[in-house]
Amino acid sequence: MFDKAYRQRLEADLAQWEADGVIAPAAAGAIRNALPPLSSGINIAVVVAIVGGLLISAAFLAFVAAHWTEIARLSRFAILLAGMCVAGGLGAWFAAAGRTVLADLCASIGAIIFGAGIALVGQMYHLGDDFAGGMLLWSIGAFAAALLTGSRGALAVALVAAGIWTCMRAYDAPDVLHLPFLLLWLIAAAVALAWNSRVAAHLVAIAALPWWIATALRFDLDGMQPAFVLANGAALLFGAGLAIAAHASPRAQRLGSVLSIYGAFALGLVASLEVTTIDDIFRFRTGTAPAQPPWAILCGIAGVVLALASAGVTRRAGEILAACAIGLVLVAAPIWPASAAGEPWFAYAALLAAMLCLVVSGVLDDVRPRIVAGWLGIAGVIAGITWAVKGSLLRRSAFLAAAGVIAVVFASALNRMLPRAGR
Repeated sequence: MFDKAYRQRLEADLAQWEADGVIAPAAAGAIRNALPPLSSGINIAVVVAIVGGLLISAAFLAFVAAHWTEIARLSRFAILLAGMCVAGGLGAWFAAAGRTVLADLCASIGAIIFGAGIALVGQMYHLGDDFAGGMLLWSIGAFAAALLTGSRGALAVALVAAGIWTCMRAYDAPDVLHLPFLLLWLIAAAVALAWNSRVAAHLVAIAALPWWIATALRFDLDGMQPAFVLANGAALLFGAGLAIAAHASPRAQRLGSVLSIYGAFALGLVASLEVTTIDDIFRFRTGTAPAQPPWAILCGIAGVVLALASAGVTRRAGEILAACAIGLVLVAAPIWPASAAGEPWFAYAALLAAMLCLVVSGVLDDVRPRIVAGWLGIAGVIAGITWAVKGSLLRRSAFLAAAGVIAVVFASALNRMLPRAGR
């Protein structure tokens, strides 16, 4: 929840409780005094200043590009070096003045100019054409800027460059797992944990997706199924996020909650992909190799174990259902008759049950993003089952009708059980 919205709701609740006599005015005043001051945030003046800075930067880059061939090599390098120095100086000035957003923007611009400098040096002096290595160097420099300045924008630049780097390495060497990216990602996660920043946590969660996508797609050459590999990645992200959020530290709870949200959405998306890509609308698999590698299966199992461990610590029934949702999505892979004739009804049922567990999990734990992820997953799975090319539409309609009846019976049972649990 955003801090400003929370403060507004808390202020309204305090006023209402004070008017109803629930709490004394002194107690309400003590609660207000105990809260830290709100950050200034981004106002209209800051937005206009950001736009102005971006326009000036764009004008500078356009001017340099228009006269690029006329500028000597040393002058080109000096221009980019001066740009980094100016960006850093302005960032320091804004930071001293308390303009943290503008200081962050300057650090981000400096990190971008650093990447342009790497490309310029390589182009001018005809260095090796290892473009992925250049992206790694850019990422390291941006990481250094982020660590020195605390800039979220510089961290974003570093993670984008690292994502491009790992995708290129996965393309260049499809037979080898690109594990060095994981070390860099763990460092970024540690930085987000140390900063206690929700923005940094979002950046770290998003940065995990390119590695899994590139890794899953490269296995298509061996006949493996990308959707199953992605399912294991989503399971690990979801389960690890729940386990981290179960820690008593507020820093860990903030990072873990963000990771679990992205894991839940990834799980819902993967469930839809399994229905629409496994020998139905889009046929990826072309060989007879196993549908997923052993290391990916271990990652999925680790996700289930971590989710169950989190449920054991927090004693939340919703997290038990979250572990069930993860497990059912993973179980759909081995029971999917990819090479046999007929419909994979049990796999369809497992995926529908998984998404239903995800929705109920979000309801029980009062986690709205998990509820949304589950509903989106249900919609995707139903759409994939309904419009898949393979099989009879009549049989599919009968299957969906039976699933609907079972869901209604399950809802009726829950309606009778929940009041008892409330007592």
